Amino acid sequence: MAPDLELVQIRRGESFAAWSHGYPYHTVRWHFHPEYELHQVVSTTGRYFVGDFIGEFEPGNLVLTGPNLPHNWVSDLPEGATVPLRCRIVQFSECFIDDAAKVLPELAALAPLLAASRRGVLFDAGTSAELALAIEELMGAHGMRRLELFMTVAGTLSRAQRTEPLASAGYLPDPSGYMSVGLNKALAFIRENLTQPFGEVELAAIAGQSTSAFSRTFRRHTGMPLVQYIKRLRINLACQLLMSDENATITDICFGSGFNNLSNFNRQFLAEKGMPPSRFRRLLADNVTLAA
Repeated sequence: MAPDLELVQIRRGESFAAWSHGYPYHTVRWHFHPEYELHQVVSTTGRYFVGDFIGEFEPGNLVLTGPNLPHNWVSDLPEGATVPLRCRIVQFSECFIDDAAKVLPELAALAPLLAASRRGVLFDAGTSAELALAIEELMGAHGMRRLELFMTVAGTLSRAQRTEPLASAGYLPDPSGYMSVGLNKALAFIRENLTQPFGEVELAAIAGQSTSAFSRTFRRHTGMPLVQYIKRLRINLACQLLMSDENATITDICFGSGFNNLSNFNRQFLAEKGMPPSRFRRLLADNVTLAA
């Protein structure tokens, strides 16, 4: 089965994504993305898949996957059971590392590890335990502290001695082949045209499916209907614009994030974030002032 493309959201003003989730969760599926991913299991046991590798995991499982390498972790839980926190994840792009290495040549020490990650790298329990607190703090860190923690984690991983490659040496991920899957074409279209008007009929045609079949497939793979998925991406973009451009008006932010009606934008932002965009901006400004 071809893996799905996951659209990794790295916010403006940040160099990498750091987040956690429970189980079940909509990203828990056979998928790939262009970014590197560090994945640490916090709870549950089960089976994980990296390229053509299949193995058993338990809490403390720590794996680095390289660009476009398909992967998935499936927990063994009774039907209907849930856990609030299953894993912690750090995702970063090749561009971030390449650009940083141009001004910080010491980052060349990461090159062997990043090359190895194209097959997936499993770290030993000692390395995972050593990094557990740093990765946990990284989930909610801000500003320079995020970079400090990222460098701590990256440095420890680069020096780790007991590592194990996962996918076989001959395994070559083929993202061009994955992207031939209709849903992935539609997801890529959404990402590239997020601020433009489009609808389910258009996306279904891109995916080569009927509208009803596309709707069912989209909900199954993203965990939400199309309208909610697009709204969430556009609200996230609006938050990034609010944080990065203090001179832009709320109306500018509204149209710049793909909404075409200011009152609807304010209503949707309030529903998603629990506050209107104007208050979001004020609280952000207050936070900057307090931190100064």
